[in-house]
Amino acid sequence: MNLMKKEYSVVIEQDSEGYFIGSVPALYGCHTQAKSLDELMERIREAIELCLEVQGEDTEGLSFIGVQKVVVAS
Repeated sequence: MNLMKKEYSVVIEQDSEGYFIGSVPALYGCHTQAKSLDELMERIREAIELCLEVQGEDTEGLSFIGVQKVVVAS
């Protein structure tokens, strides 16, 4: 059995309580959180596998370009 490997970009943020939040823009609804980066990467890998199982292997590939900060009045 020949498994094809795919690479996904993960956006990582940290909330005010110290949790790391990881999300995969190329996979709708694919996100998770953890207290450490090591645990986050393990969990996001599992989340990606689950999303691919549900959404199918033929997901639209997105190319990571970058991150920009935008300031708005609140």
